[in-house]
Order: sequence, then structure tokens, then C-alpha cells
Amino acid sequence: MVRAVGGLVAALLAFGALAHSVSEQAQQRMLIGGFFDAAWIGAEHMLTGYDHLLFLLGVMLFLTRFSQIVIFITAFTAGHTITLLFATMAGITANPYLVDAVIALTVTYKAIENLDGFRRWFGRPAPNLLFMVFVFGLIHGFGLSTRLQQMTLAKDPELVTKIIAFNVGVELGQIAALTAMTAVVHVWRTSRNFQLITRVTNGALIAASAVLLALQVHGYFTESVHV
Repeated sequence: MVRAVGGLVAALLAFGALAHSVSEQAQQRMLIGGFFDAAWIGAEHMLTGYDHLLFLLGVMLFLTRFSQIVIFITAFTAGHTITLLFATMAGITANPYLVDAVIALTVTYKAIENLDGFRRWFGRPAPNLLFMVFVFGLIHGFGLSTRLQQMTLAKDPELVTKIIAFNVGVELGQIAALTAMTAVVHVWRTSRNFQLITRVTNGALIAASAVLLALQVHGYFTESVHV
């Protein structure tokens, strides 16, 4: 099981630098396509957004009941929907590398919280988790917005429709990812080594987020040099 977790993280890191790249084909499909094209791109973006997936995995490790899953994922979804819609419609953007660097830090935060790191290492309780998941949803939504704005024109007459379609696709992709994660975590919970698995997984999340952070910082400075 430990090897399986390590292999999964290695695979994520192998593609980490490409997690949020926007291909010319995607840009063209967003510009000339319709509702279903935008929705497909949104789902595709979520399922290849490894920082988003790592954060969701960190959240899923904490949850034990279906009601908890609904509450926390609803808070996360509400957060990223708010910033995805409003930031895109208002044309508010930032350097995507810096936004994704912050998103990588949210993965580290969740893993440390899962390990009770605030109490063990900082001598204080962790902030309210539901509130923090909502805040991190806002950050992740801003990351989605910055990429969406790379794929469409501000003056596109169908901009609002495409934003909504993109968000629908993101939600469908998230549901697919959560379904798979729920099944995997359920299997882990039936193991006698579940405590070891969670420690290894959270340690791997911290390592993966550190690499993703380094990749985004490197991308930012590399882009700055060529500007």
C-alpha cells in the first residue's frame, strides 16, 4: 500500500508542471465551441489539475461520514464557484504561476492539519476547518478563473454562458474524482494499517505540494526572464 501511494504521488509529480497548461486546441475550442465544449474543457481541467486533486484527497482523509463529505465539499464548491464566476466576469486575474503556488501551499496546510501538526508542532489548535476549506475553495476558484480567462475573450458575447458551462464541467470532474477517492479511502479504512497509511499519504502530500510549489516558482521566474 505504501508503494502504491508513492507510485501515485510520483505519477502526479511527473505531470505536475503540465497540470494547468492551456493548449492552443483548448483555447480554440473555448472560443468557437458551445456549451458542451466549455463543459468538457472544465471537466478536463479539473481532472488534470493535480494540485486540486491533491487538496481534495487531503480533505477526504479527514472525513469519515457521508454527511461530513457533503458539508465540506459543499463549502469547497461554494468557494471556488464564487471566485470562478465573479473573478472571470469582472476580469480580475493574476499571474497563474503565483496563484498555483498558493494552491500548492493549501495542500501542505491540509496535510499538516491532518497530522495534527498545529497542536503537535505549533502548540495551538488548528483554525476552524470548515471555514478554511471555504477559503481555500475561493483560492482554488481564482486559480481556475485565471486559466479560464486564458481560454476566452473578455468581449466574447457568450462569455457568461461559457463561464457557467466551464463551472458545470469542473463540478462534474470533481464528482468523478471524489467518487474514486471515496472508494480508495474506504478501502484504506478497512486496513489494519490505516494509521500508517494516513501518515505516509499526508507526508507524500507535503512532499508533492513542495515539488509543485517549486515548479510554479520556477515557471514564474522563467516567464519573467523571457518577458
